[in-house]
Amino acid sequence: MDGVFGFEDIDDALPLLPLAARRALDVAGLKLSLSAWQGLGLEARRALVVAGSGNVVDVAAVREAVTGADPAPSARAADDEARLADPPASLRARLGEHWPALSPLARFAVAHLEKRGNSARLEEALAELLPDSPVLTHLDEKGQARMVDVGEKAITHRRAVARGNVIMAPATARLVADGAGPKGDVLAVARVAGIMAAKKTPELIPLCHGIALHRVAVTFDVDTDAGRIAIEAVAEARDRTGVEMEAMVAASVAALTIYDMLKAVERGIVITEVVLQEKSGGRSGHYLRAAPTTEEST
Repeated sequence: MDGVFGFEDIDDALPLLPLAARRALDVAGLKLSLSAWQGLGLEARRALVVAGSGNVVDVAAVREAVTGADPAPSARAADDEARLADPPASLRARLGEHWPALSPLARFAVAHLEKRGNSARLEEALAELLPDSPVLTHLDEKGQARMVDVGEKAITHRRAVARGNVIMAPATARLVADGAGPKGDVLAVARVAGIMAAKKTPELIPLCHGIALHRVAVTFDVDTDAGRIAIEAVAEARDRTGVEMEAMVAASVAALTIYDMLKAVERGIVITEVVLQEKSGGRSGHYLRAAPTTEEST
């Protein structure tokens, strides 16, 4: 429902206290136990989420929603949201200019997670709240490169598809199709190279995590008329982080291997358009690359 973030992993029954409701209670100067929250009717819980999602918290609506809570909410110092005019000091270097664009609820969520020290959940929150902003999760609060902590992320099925193209003369492509390359079967060698490279990704890309891949597949489509070999690499795993880099590395090394296998025939072969085509699994959801425009495809 609106007001509940995807990274909270809370369904519409609201069994746990969402950050929106927590914000509403904090601003109203109230503290509600989990048992009291769960004892409220669903409409009352939704009212708290709605109140906490607004730009300004309706304190009267919050107090009305918790009427009859058992046990009754206890009083606490009301939260002064003026403190959220600037990001937490530890996040200032990373968020900078993006902070003013966040909603009051989003600012509250980020500040709350940062205060609790839950780095994995914080990274998920930033990915959800700033999907189109260049926030670099591989930088710490001092701007130094670091390996992102994924220890608290859930283990889920991860899948990624990468694609690339190798452009050559039609005559060279016909050699590949006929299995007549100067070094032998071009596609067989490139396929094995791509699979091996995927398994070596954390040794090639410094801040990547080691992932227990359970499937890597590399396939080719040879167009002899156009002089093009289209590459598709698929990587899958059950792990705490995505496999897009494994798929991208597989496609890239397969393309480089094709070049190596054919360079004695044609030095002008071009590797182009190595892209992430699709990614699924994890809290960031499903990504599918948009189809290229007419200008991009010509």
